[in-house]
Amino acid sequence: MSLIMTYIGSKGCVMVGDKRSIGFLGNKDQREILEEDLYSGKIKTDEQLIKRAEELEINLKITDDGVKVRDLGKVLVGEVKVRATHETKRKRIYATTNGYHQVELSGSKIKNVKSGKTSIVIFGNKITKELANKELKKQWKSQINLEEVKNIFEKVIEMLAQTTPSVSREYDIFMIHPQIDHSQAMELLRTTIISDVKKLAKWRENLRQEMLEQRRDIQMANRIINHGEVGRVKKVEADKVEVILTDGIEALNMDWNVLAKAGDSIFMKMEKPSPLSVGDHVVIEDENLCIKKNKTPLSCDVILCKSE
Repeated sequence: MSLIMTYIGSKGCVMVGDKRSIGFLGNKDQREILEEDLYSGKIKTDEQLIKRAEELEINLKITDDGVKVRDLGKVLVGEVKVRATHETKRKRIYATTNGYHQVELSGSKIKNVKSGKTSIVIFGNKITKELANKELKKQWKSQINLEEVKNIFEKVIEMLAQTTPSVSREYDIFMIHPQIDHSQAMELLRTTIISDVKKLAKWRENLRQEMLEQRRDIQMANRIINHGEVGRVKKVEADKVEVILTDGIEALNMDWNVLAKAGDSIFMKMEKPSPLSVGDHVVIEDENLCIKKNKTPLSCDVILCKSE
């Protein structure tokens, strides 16, 4: 769901992008029917989209807070995404005075680059590109300045927002005018793309690590003991209780590193003084750590888990 229009001229650059994102959840065949109705222009309003989705039993997630265009100072960047099963494909335009690059990425790897000097470039689905081109031809002038381009882009995107649910009424628009020639523009764009793609690769790696850590947290959380015996009392001194871990039990720290295994000792603390004996069973009952015979509450600074 995108409409990005970019004007690249000899005096500067203007870029506008809508903020709509639509997620389709449901049967694949029904989703394709709904998408075809939307992209062909058959569906013209949000209300029609919601109604048609209900008829096809498709759940929609519509948001208008996407960031599709960015201002990097001397360069403007626009991006559309296509999420495949195992990868996200991106199509970007990097533009400045007297030059632009269209870049196709798979993940954070550049797959294709197309370059030019001056042009109007439109990213969008079939209906948005068709409508935008038609409206731009109506309003364009042979002699035009950047402010006039900006005003035309605003009118076009606002008109399209009333014509198709693919485009939101909210949008971002930027105008820049660095004084550079074509060769300077190409070098600026080249260095900007290298830096930007490196940031994307770093962001993707950080995201991957976060997802791996979350997955590990879920896996480890499933091993936490919430019922059963965890050990036996070895020694008692005041409120400190030394406990030998029973078979199949491990003690871990908050980073899921093993501190003690079955047969090793760990220390617990009695919350209320109580007479204990060597060999008393230490258990978790209803998620509470305690002495089995008299329910004396205990606490410890480790996570008690089943052994792998």
